[in-house]
Amino acid sequence: MISKNKIKLIRFLGTKKYRDEQGLFVAEGDKIVADLLQAEEWDVRYLFGKREWIRKMSPQEREKAGEIIEVSYEELRKISYMKSPHNVLALVSLPAWQMPDVPPAGELTLALENIQDPGNLGTIIRTANWFGIRHIFCSPGSVDIFNPKVVQASMGAFIHTAVHYTGLGRLIAGAAETGTPVYGTFLEGRSLYTADLKENGLIVFGNESKGISPSLEEMIPEKIFIPPFPDRGKTTNSLNISSSTAIVCAEFRRRRVR
Repeated sequence: MISKNKIKLIRFLGTKKYRDEQGLFVAEGDKIVADLLQAEEWDVRYLFGKREWIRKMSPQEREKAGEIIEVSYEELRKISYMKSPHNVLALVSLPAWQMPDVPPAGELTLALENIQDPGNLGTIIRTANWFGIRHIFCSPGSVDIFNPKVVQASMGAFIHTAVHYTGLGRLIAGAAETGTPVYGTFLEGRSLYTADLKENGLIVFGNESKGISPSLEEMIPEKIFIPPFPDRGKTTNSLNISSSTAIVCAEFRRRRVR
């Protein structure tokens, strides 16, 4: 049975300020929690699970899970951030990710400016992980990685892809100083499919509605865009940011393996 204090703690962790104060975030769903229990570098402090889920835990998972609290489905509904909760919810310690001063040399990394939608950020993290991208840099105005909706949308990809918050102007300048190619996605520029894409580089994506800000645009030497088909025919005005990220990452990786 879950106490009123634990319920209050979990609900308050929906805000970034309280997550930072407590050093905890909420992760829920069978797969995400199971993956966290398998990852050595993640500290699961509390686990709230239905009886049948807890019974299936291995001795190693039980040892990793911190305090285990059996709850009913009705209790899960009270603490869940999902419309239809799964079988388990965990409170996990915030990670101490070490942010590189500049994009790591020889790697493909992403920079996101003022991404607002939790589902978009979570999906981008999931996409980045699929394509072997280890670091994502977000502007301070972007939604928090440990917002429960972001965690859920990432499907556990945040376990393997670190998300850092920093000024993107400094990041782009640092990349240029170290010779790392910098690309930006725009509604005009060189076609993604004919542009000279390197195996490494920093790819900048802008806000869902405003795109990349003028101050950053002037710092980006390689402007690329995803051409519509048929060319400028009856298409929508733009692509969803998470869809654009998937297309761009896929093309960068395709060039590497062809």
